[in-house]
Order: sequence, then structure tokens, then C-alpha cells
Amino acid sequence: MILDRLKKFFTQEAPPQKPLPEPDARLALGTLLVRVAMADGVYLFEEVEEIDLILSQAYNLKPLDAAKMRATCEQLALHIKDDRAMAMRIRAAVDYEHRLSKVAALWAVVMADGVNDDKEQALVELVEETLGIDRADSEAARAEASIP
Repeated sequence: MILDRLKKFFTQEAPPQKPLPEPDARLALGTLLVRVAMADGVYLFEEVEEIDLILSQAYNLKPLDAAKMRATCEQLALHIKDDRAMAMRIRAAVDYEHRLSKVAALWAVVMADGVNDDKEQALVELVEETLGIDRADSEAARAEASIP
């Protein structure tokens, strides 16, 4: 009896995974935040914590809901590789001031671990270009993100 239950436990198929949602501007931002954090090949707790804080504040989410959203964005980040397309979703849905705040959020993630990596920086620069952010505005957002 116990042996049968153990056998069944170890041989049962994993439940099918839910399909990933189609990203809207909110999920596109979360996905880009995660992709920036992962760009250097290291995904640190400080970056995860910063992403949760950004999502919580940007979308008025409770901490658990922000963490759930981040988890969805992590899955999207592993499956969606077109960063420009994610940025275009944001650009199509958000005015300039809000797009600028999204760039500031990306810089905050870059700075969260205290290391300014070239790959992370290159990704933020690609996103800000796609979002149509003025270079001077981006530099100001970057400077603001680096102030503790």
C-alpha cells in the first residue's frame, strides 16, 4: 500500500503549466526590469527587492501581489527575448513623463546591486531609445537612481 503510493507519487506527470499571459504595458515593464537585472548573468536579492518595490509603487500593489507579478515577469523574461517589442508596448500605452519614470525604474534596478554592468547599461539604453526618451532626461533619471 505505501509502496503503491510512493510509486504513484514519483511517476505521476507534472500538472500542465498555465500559458503565459500576453504582456501589456505593465507586464512589459516588469519583464524589462527582470531582463535588466539578469543581463549581467547574476540575479541578486537586491535586484529582486528593487523590482518588487518598483512594481508595488508603480501599480499600487501589496507586496505579495508585486512579488506574484514579478514571478510572472520572470517567466516572461525567460521566454520573450525581444526587448524592443516590450519597450514598444510601453511606448504605445504610456505618455512621455511616465515613460521617463519607467527608465528611472530601470536605472534603479541597474544600481540596486551597486555594480553598473555594461550589459545592463546597454539594455537600458536600448529601451530608452525605443521609448523615445531624450538623452538629457535619461541622464537625469540615471543620476537620480544612483543617489542613495
